Amino acid sequence: DFRPGAAGNIATEMLAKSPPDGYALIAAAFAHAVNPSLYSKLPFNAEKDFAPILMFASVANLLVAHPSLPVRGVKDLIALAKSKPEQLTVGSAGAGTSSHLSGELMKMMGGIKLTHVPYKGLAPAHVDTIGGQLSLLFDGIITGVPAAKSGRLRALGVTTARRWQGAPDIPAIGESLPGFEVNSWYGLLAPTGTPRDIIQRINAETARGLKEPDARERFNSFGAEPLANTPEEFGAFIQNEMAKWAKVVKAAGIKVE
Repeated sequence: DFRPGAAGNIATEMLAKSPPDGYALIAAAFAHAVNPSLYSKLPFNAEKDFAPILMFASVANLLVAHPSLPVRGVKDLIALAKSKPEQLTVGSAGAGTSSHLSGELMKMMGGIKLTHVPYKGLAPAHVDTIGGQLSLLFDGIITGVPAAKSGRLRALGVTTARRWQGAPDIPAIGESLPGFEVNSWYGLLAPTGTPRDIIQRINAETARGLKEPDARERFNSFGAEPLANTPEEFGAFIQNEMAKWAKVVKAAGIKVE
């Protein structure tokens, strides 16, 4: 049941009000852990109204630069940005998105100042970075890697803790900026009160399906790494993500209404 809008909040509210019988689930994403900090009011409690089942995918963003920018890696970028405060621009898919918050986290951890330019989606930001209207972009992995391989953009690093298997020659940003990690994750949630045996059954069956070669191939085709963890591990991960991004959102003064 596709219910787009409000960074996933419309669909999430629908799930929160659904019977906890195991037939109502949501494919939650990165925004689930960020929205409580971005929005002053939500029609649900992101911590208490949902039961985690498992995280099933991890997706990296790719930091790219226009080839005219005299940088070859993240250390070069940080040095250049410190010498030119707010002169470098970084695009994003919009306020509060993973591409935006990746930039804010880099600013905070690297002690640099970049000028954020929000777009309505990654596609126009990608085009403007290639055209030289933007200095930098935390691009999608599937669009960024081909553009880097063709020389239209320069890849500086992936946002996940480990290098992406589809382009192992591109370093992780955390290799130059220790502790940096942005994981555009996806996972299954059920309404709070869903019986434990149902949670465990869905977890086990989903994890089994993710091991199938055709499933892994499909995930890899759009830049995702299939994963599987326990409900407890996924719950702890969400808690850590909420705390992490609350600090970044507060430091950057971001609000979305």
